[in-house]
Amino acid sequence: MGSIVLLSDRSVPEVLPGASGLLLDVKTEELSVAALADLPTMEPVAVIVDAAENPGQGYAVLRALGEHDPRIPVVVVVERRDLERFRWEEVADELLYPGAPDAEIRLRLEMLVRRSNPGGPASVRLGPLVLEVDTFRVRVHGRPLDLTFREFELLRFLAERPGRVFTRPTLMREVWGYDFFGGTRTVDVHIRRLRAKLGPEHEALIETVRGVGYRAADE
Repeated sequence: MGSIVLLSDRSVPEVLPGASGLLLDVKTEELSVAALADLPTMEPVAVIVDAAENPGQGYAVLRALGEHDPRIPVVVVVERRDLERFRWEEVADELLYPGAPDAEIRLRLEMLVRRSNPGGPASVRLGPLVLEVDTFRVRVHGRPLDLTFREFELLRFLAERPGRVFTRPTLMREVWGYDFFGGTRTVDVHIRRLRAKLGPEHEALIETVRGVGYRAADE
């Protein structure tokens, strides 16, 4: 696994004591929007945002990170009592509790990195839509689309399986990689945003199967 950036005003052992036994290359930066400017030169495989001590600040940094570079996989560290204070599922790709053991930390990080860079074809096509897996670029009829990491992953999952219908819980499990926080409404929100970015002429590439879920159009 490559380097990981921790955005926090605390040390790694203070944020995730269970990580002390893992041989991870973790670089720490302050929990601030200004610190995001240094991320491109650091080239992390993932970013961990410490929202356990200051959930409001953590959420603000997460939102800014999504706008700054939506391609970077993001883990949020948050206390259980703060799960419903903010919509973490809209700004993070994975979640850890401060007391997570070393095995869980390693597993979640490895799963996140694998989901963000799996083996497979360099590009995925769905009609006029082209997704470049390695660069996270998306074009429809040559027009680039500005997608977040999670929007890209959702669109790719559907585009790789045209015609197959997936329920919301299945999409949560396969795309988000968890089903213990956030609700299936998250899927509807991301589908709506994808369709808006595809535009009226291409929004039909993602079809709703009433009472079941969603599928990519089988062209």
